Amino acid sequence: MADWPHFEPQRILRLLTARGVDFVMIGGYAAVLHGSPRVTRDLDICHATDPENLLAIAKVLDELNARPAGVEEVPFMADERTLSQVELLTLDTDAGRLDLMTAPAGSRGYDRLRANAARYEVGGFLVKVAEIDDLLAMKAAAGRPKDLADIAELEAIARVRARAGR
Repeated sequence: MADWPHFEPQRILRLLTARGVDFVMIGGYAAVLHGSPRVTRDLDICHATDPENLLAIAKVLDELNARPAGVEEVPFMADERTLSQVELLTLDTDAGRLDLMTAPAGSRGYDRLRANAARYEVGGFLVKVAEIDDLLAMKAAAGRPKDLADIAELEAIARVRARAGR
């Protein structure tokens, strides 16, 4: 396997959007869409947990041949029942790593993330992306060295936007 695994975030996002999944992008790729130069090889999303949304997510995971990351030969059923029982699920898919979360540390919950989300065009379709203040809170709660670096970058982006009146 190469140093960097295969990663097609647009493919994952296109499927999620096409299947009507109610989600907000969080994490490193969200920071990139806000202007961060960060390199990331996974896609993190926070999603609604109603049964219809979980069914839509399950269909996407099936299409992406999703399986638990780093676990070999363990049976995995990506269905609404399984998805309703987990707050964090890290998956390898045919399009790259995907982290599904229902209650990211530092967030004020999915409804608030969704209400505050920015909308960005990615590959010809719109996706909801956690606003910078929400990303900052989640990064601070995670507290890893890469998150602390992201905080500095996101704060700089927020300052530039504030000066530009955006």
